[in-house]
Amino acid sequence: MLKLPTITGLIRRRLLVNYRVDPSALEKILPSPFRPKLHGDHAIAGICLIRLESIRPRGWPVWAGIASENAAHRIAVRWTDAHGREQEGVFVPRRDTGSLPNHLAGGRIFPGEHHLADFDVHDHEGRIKLSIQSRDGSMQIRLAANESPGFPSSSCFRSLEESSAFFEPGRVGFSVTRDSHRLDGIRLEAHQWQVRNLAIESLESSFFEHSAGFPPGSVLFDHALIMRDISHDWHQVPAMTLPPGT
Repeated sequence: MLKLPTITGLIRRRLLVNYRVDPSALEKILPSPFRPKLHGDHAIAGICLIRLESIRPRGWPVWAGIASENAAHRIAVRWTDAHGREQEGVFVPRRDTGSLPNHLAGGRIFPGEHHLADFDVHDHEGRIKLSIQSRDGSMQIRLAANESPGFPSSSCFRSLEESSAFFEPGRVGFSVTRDSHRLDGIRLEAHQWQVRNLAIESLESSFFEHSAGFPPGSVLFDHALIMRDISHDWHQVPAMTLPPGT
């Protein structure tokens, strides 16, 4: 993969749809050296649903940027690097995009291989309705939600602030590639970090709710967050080589 210049742009909309997971259910999903980042007794996984606009190499004019709808299934993780330092971020077992350029560039020019998917998104006055169907037929998401000032009492997090503090450090993501021994790495630098509560009215996820990888009762929806109009940069980080037998 080519060395990626700094990519800049705008996060027009970012939804973090979060599930609490029995950590033992992730043993077959997380490769070494990752281990779940826990909140209490729970591992935390979810889906990042993100609309990007004006995406371009830093220094290029805004009009040269592209826009896209994207989805990333992610698991909050910790690991120890080669220097013995504790790190945290997200492991991404799957990425999907509605953008053909993103699909073609992913894993070749831009870190992270992206499956091609059809996105149907309605976002108006704080109400969001979203449907995603991957072209390969293996992934579906349906969601209806609205922005709400309240934070759900059913969450394993005690407050919006506690949830925000958990997710903010997870800037580095490592994504699965066709090479079973290599993970592509990328770091998101948001110029500001501000999340709000998103109240979910209905939610369907083939990955979390219908996957044979999660035993019944091992994964439950917890809460959702939304970010809007965040300037940001993407930075490539060195790919991670997985140990033999992983």
